[in-house]
This record gives sequence, structure tokens and C-alpha cells, in this order.
Amino acid sequence: MLEFEQLKLRLEGNEAELRDLKDALGYDRLKNEIEELEAKTSAPGFWDDTENSQKILQKTGKLKNTAEAYEKLCSAYDDLSVLIDMGNEEEDLSLVDEITESLNEFENGLAALRLQTLLTGEYDNNNAILTFHAGAGGTEAMDWVSMLVRMYTRWSERHGFKVQLLDFLDGDEAGLKSATLLIGGDNAYGYLKSESGVHRLVRVSPFDASGRRHTSFASLEVMPEISDDNDIEIREEDIKMDVFRSSGAGGQHINKTSSAVRLTHIPTGIVVACQNERSQFQNRDQAMKMLKSKLLEIKEREHLEKIEDIKGVQKEIAWGSQIRSYVFMPYTLAKDTRTGFSNSNINAVMDGDIDGFINAYLKMQSQEKLAAENNQ
Repeated sequence: MLEFEQLKLRLEGNEAELRDLKDALGYDRLKNEIEELEAKTSAPGFWDDTENSQKILQKTGKLKNTAEAYEKLCSAYDDLSVLIDMGNEEEDLSLVDEITESLNEFENGLAALRLQTLLTGEYDNNNAILTFHAGAGGTEAMDWVSMLVRMYTRWSERHGFKVQLLDFLDGDEAGLKSATLLIGGDNAYGYLKSESGVHRLVRVSPFDASGRRHTSFASLEVMPEISDDNDIEIREEDIKMDVFRSSGAGGQHINKTSSAVRLTHIPTGIVVACQNERSQFQNRDQAMKMLKSKLLEIKEREHLEKIEDIKGVQKEIAWGSQIRSYVFMPYTLAKDTRTGFSNSNINAVMDGDIDGFINAYLKMQSQEKLAAENNQ
């Protein structure tokens, strides 16, 4: 039957990509590495070093998830092939919708796993630290920051990532002047690094009684969270620490004790703050991780050999050089200025549906890298 023949052709059109994906993932190498790591967990004295054992278990879990995701796709391909043949033989058109839905899921899963192969950066697998700052636009821009915080929180929840609010500064009337989020999960930085830049909002402001259209800006900085065993060294004499009372909810304890910490890296002027934790010590520890991440991100971006080569305060991204515009009025459209990808369902975008933007950017970066290699 024509319907099943079309579905069969569509399915078989993914066969080559599924086969290539095995090589791109290094599937055989993954399985061997999993076996080696599992052998280590059975070795005597494995649990004597708790920190190292946890790292091995985490790495094993990550590799297993990748291998199982590929195996699941292979099984889905085989099951769909059998189901299509069965439906065709029995001329059972009632299976068409079920097969189509399953085929859509298979293709989405294939695309998602293929995307993982593009995340080859040294820190792509790390957690991500997102720092938002309101720009031009006053109260409207501060409200825009709170909208962006919500958007990335929704996106993270969709992907099963853990979201932690590390620091924030309330706006004068509404919204947030600034905020810092920690997004925890495999490849969090790899996906979100594409979101760093200036985000532009165009809408009729709810804070303007005359109902005029306003344009506002907010900057987003994305950094990888750096583990404690990283070789970045920051001298204690280069750090100025200030403590202050946390401004958020949390009961009498937070409001009455100066548990929040602000660190200033004197040589560069970089400032980080954390007020999420209950104790001053915990906030300082988290702030140090943020400072290391910030310094490392600048070092990598500027192609410097060592942290000491960073000169002065790094400038904020210039307003007007937005990476994406979100238009609510007179039409609805979110459009990335780098890739050209757009989505007219602005409400879905603000509710965290930004995978299309992220995927388009990663593919563009991969193509540019491939072209550069071919030109060498």
C-alpha cells in the first residue's frame, strides 16, 4: 500500500545516518571503556577514595547513557521496519498514525544524538553558569531579564537539568537587574554556550500607560563550571571579599546574617557574587568556582597561555550587537541574527522551546570548522 511504502522509504532514508552515528559516537570504544570502568568498581579498595570513586561512577553513567541511547535507536529502527511490513501485508491503515508518531520520535532522537557528537569542546560536558544583566530600557529591561531567566529555567527543566539560582539583584520596580543561574547536567555548557550575547526584546510595555512599543536589551554570559581539580590557581592576595545580607526569600536566617559573598579579582576587576547557600563558607566556595570559570572563559576566548595574561576588566558585550531578537509587536517572531533560524510561536519560545536555535548554531559552528579544516 502507498502509505506504508512511503513510510518505509522515509525510515530507510535514516539508515545511513544511523550507521554513521555509530562511528561518530565511537560506539565500540564506548563499550570497551564501560567494561574497563566497571572492572575498576569491582577492584579491592575502590571505595577507599570516595572522591575518585564518585568520578568513575559518574563517567560510567554518562557513557552508559550514550551507548544505551544509540542501542535504543537501533531497536526502534528494527521495530518500525517490522511494523511497517506487517501493516502493509495486512493492509491495516489503522497503524499509519501510530507508525508516523513513532517514526517522528525516532527521527527526533536520532537528531538529538547526532547533535551530541558536535559537542567536542574541552568543557562542553560541564555544568553551565548563566549570568544575566539588564541593559538599555530601564524597568522594561529588568523585566526582560526575569523573562529570560524563566525561559532558560523552562528549557533546563525540559531536558532534565538541575537549576540553581546563585545570585540576583531585584529591579527598582519590577524584574531583575541581574541574576546568575547554575545549570547542572551532561553537556549543559555545550548546548548553552551558543546563547551567550545580547538578547533584544520588542513589545508594548506593560509599564507604559500610553501603550507605546519599547525596545529593551539584556546580556547573557555563559561559562562552564570549573571543577575543583582544575589547575587554575588564584592567589589569595588577589581576592577582595565582601559579605552582605542576602536579599532573597529564605526566612529570618538569611535576612539577619551576612552570609552572601562578593569576590573581586583585583588584577582584572572581575566581580562575582553568591547568596544562594545558607552559610558564608558555602557561598564563598561557590563564588570561587564562578570566578575560576569566568577567568578560564576569558583565557580561552582570548587564546591566552595563562590566567595572568588577562589584562584589566573585560568589556561587556556591546548593546546593539544582539544575537537574537524577540518581537511581540506588531508581529510575533524570535529570530537569531547569526544563523537566520526563526520561530513565530513567541509564547512557545519564552516557555523554553529554544532547541531549534541551539541546534542551528551548533550545526553552523560544525560546518564552519569543517570548512576551515578543508581549506588548510
